Amino acid sequence: MSAKQAAFDRKEIKKRSMFVEAMNRLMHNKSAIFGLIIMIAMILLCVFANVICPEGYNTQNIPDAFSAPFGKYVFGTDNLGRPMLARILYGGRNSLLIGFAATLIAAVVGVILGMLAAFYGGRVDNIIMRCMDVLNSIPNLLLAVLVSACLGSGTVNTMIAVAVSTIAGFARTVRGPMLAIMGQEYIEAARSIDASDKRIMFKHILPNILSPIIVQFTMGTAISILCVSSLSFIGMGIQPPIPEWGGLLSAGRQYITRYPYLCIEPGIAIALVVFSMNLFGDGLRDALDPRLKR
Repeated sequence: MSAKQAAFDRKEIKKRSMFVEAMNRLMHNKSAIFGLIIMIAMILLCVFANVICPEGYNTQNIPDAFSAPFGKYVFGTDNLGRPMLARILYGGRNSLLIGFAATLIAAVVGVILGMLAAFYGGRVDNIIMRCMDVLNSIPNLLLAVLVSACLGSGTVNTMIAVAVSTIAGFARTVRGPMLAIMGQEYIEAARSIDASDKRIMFKHILPNILSPIIVQFTMGTAISILCVSSLSFIGMGIQPPIPEWGGLLSAGRQYITRYPYLCIEPGIAIALVVFSMNLFGDGLRDALDPRLKR
């Protein structure tokens, strides 16, 4: 076996052992596993909403309007006799899908911008990071409202609005760790063999800064779901009759004194998903933090 092959094998073994060690720490974190179970359960319920509620989310039955929960309908009905269980599960599809997609878009754009800023430095770094400072200076929800007001409501526009509001977090998450490893010997070695900037950034640097990106993605998804629900709540996100958790809250608030379950049920759904993602994100951060190794 050549020395090069032996070095490669040792590197692969080290990578596997680091991954196994991180997974072991994650599996022993009870709160993270609890959050993961809740998160998976909520996702599966929403994915199979058409199986659980084959009648759909917009089937009206006026005589059964405002039926109390745990009677003929498990979660009761709204003012038009539509089953709340179906509307919550179908609404969860929209909330989770838009939240995940918006975070994915923000992650791709933010990671690229953060890597460009750290890699080239100087004027490029100043321009990119000052733009990120402007985005950071505006609260996420307010920025999403501004973008949504410019683009209009709708699924795609809501996704873009939420993505824009979370790009800066990913850019800053990437820039710091990347600056810390720019002077490492393997980066200098890659430069010495005339490796392209693209290869150095995506082949040699990106795999070494994935941990904070993964954690930021998990936390960012929870924030995005809250943001999507907030936009729909104020009428700037998903529009009726398409269900969405924030929209369900908004529709039920006028009946909150007599039929509080119309607000409590979608509110619990939002809280469960965000709570579970935060729990899992905290556990994932602890598992991937190299300073916690023993």
